[in-house]
Amino acid sequence: MTDHAEPALELISFCIGEQEFCIDVKTVREIRGWTPATPIPHAPAFLKGVINLRGAIMPVIDLRNRLGLGVTVPETRHVIVVVECQDRLAGILVDAVSETFTVSRDHLQPTPDLGTDELRFIQAIISLDSRLITYLRMDDVFPAQVSQAA
Repeated sequence: MTDHAEPALELISFCIGEQEFCIDVKTVREIRGWTPATPIPHAPAFLKGVINLRGAIMPVIDLRNRLGLGVTVPETRHVIVVVECQDRLAGILVDAVSETFTVSRDHLQPTPDLGTDELRFIQAIISLDSRLITYLRMDDVFPAQVSQAA
């Protein structure tokens, strides 16, 4: 019998207000400073607009708004994390990027069952040292229609 231990996850964490979130580092293409986005008429409120990324038009999502935590008023300190999701590039607007870290899968705790679909963005909660980090499910943060709208 062979031991098929799942490999550790390499994640990148970032802050929105006082909360810490993370995503798989393999989905991140680059981290860039805030660039004003061109608004799109009739777009969802969480879509800040689009930016030109080296000739490609890319949507920028206000992650704070998408997660129901308020609206980001972008300043120069904010950053856009460019991710590849559903075979498309998109940006998520966050307050700051914190660190990359590796964690074993046994650190992943399921989200509490609240009987609602509102937790669909959360893949797991990670307890690391004295921190609780929310591991996001990017496929649900970026619905296909938003990625294709740009």
